Amino acid sequence: MTVTAPESGPAPESASRAARILSRPVVLNGLTVPNRIVMAPMTRMFSPGGVPGEDVSSYYARRAAAGVGLIVTEGTYVGHESAGESSRVPRFHGEEQLAGWARVAEAVHAAGGTIVPQLWHIGMVRRPGRPPFADAPPVGPSGLRVGESEATGKAMTQQDVDDVIGAFAEAAAAAERIGFDGVELHGAHGYLLDQFLWAGTNRRTDAYGGDPVARTKFAAEIVAAVRAAVSPEFPVLFRYSQWKQEAYDARLAETPEELEAILTPLAAAGVDVFHASTRRYWLPEFEGSDLNLSGWTKKLTGKQVITVGSVGLDGDFIKAFQGEGAALGGLDNLLDRMERDEFDLVAVGRALLQDPEWAAKVLGDRFEELKPYDAAAVKTLS
Repeated sequence: MTVTAPESGPAPESASRAARILSRPVVLNGLTVPNRIVMAPMTRMFSPGGVPGEDVSSYYARRAAAGVGLIVTEGTYVGHESAGESSRVPRFHGEEQLAGWARVAEAVHAAGGTIVPQLWHIGMVRRPGRPPFADAPPVGPSGLRVGESEATGKAMTQQDVDDVIGAFAEAAAAAERIGFDGVELHGAHGYLLDQFLWAGTNRRTDAYGGDPVARTKFAAEIVAAVRAAVSPEFPVLFRYSQWKQEAYDARLAETPEELEAILTPLAAAGVDVFHASTRRYWLPEFEGSDLNLSGWTKKLTGKQVITVGSVGLDGDFIKAFQGEGAALGGLDNLLDRMERDEFDLVAVGRALLQDPEWAAKVLGDRFEELKPYDAAAVKTLS
């Protein structure tokens, strides 16, 4: 097995190769995306009161105008009081909040792009007393935070489970009603859906806990409820990960067979596209194969997949949280994998955060204009 890291320098062996491979349209259920470049979801916290304003609309529209085919918005809280812990993270419920999101979708469409909101519940990551609903308790499958052995939050009752499922379905229906092109469900990084999926935080002994299939039941029920709440051709994306924000070495599945047991119920429930979140897209997921997590996802489910993880840069995003930048990385490894159909689309995070014109430069053979990532980019909404 060969592990090939990105090449130094941004330009591929043939610059036109990047344009040819990445500029191909792709159909996701009933949505035609004009190319293979996706803007990865990145929490920005520029929405006071949970309302995305004109600056948020412009932020996304600039990237659509510069050639990003599909935008996945920052995580946005569903209508459950325990869903979040910040008054500056956007919400996907409430008249004013949804009106703001409608303007975001309109601006992206006017710029020629497509857009889906990422629907989010943080579960036990929430800290007691935090906004936007200070009295709401942290909730999760077993009331456990990552790394805890004793519960510090509320283990969800069946009523809690039903309420959260309903909140996701209502948010998805709202997304279609106000003009979005699909939805992404955030099932990654140690947040609520992932807390059910992972044995480390799910100690339940009812139908929602136990083996991998049982631990998937909650997420699969959310997918099914969302699927029923929207039109048949409305794309439903599902983002998942092995790693957690508080445990980078955590793994949902140690083998392809374990991963298949988790993904199969989700695919059957109505997921159209999986978004497999990794820190470095070029790393193989299991011994004996060069396939990354996205590649295995496509092989096991037959569904379309989005890969992500330090695209265009030579270091993973964890260092960005520590205030570190990153040098430019090559794209040939990525393009090789796309030519082999290992995955269908590629999500770009920090490189697009740094430079709204990243897609235009890559698709237009303007690699000499790309710049290294500066961690100061997270402080503004440019």
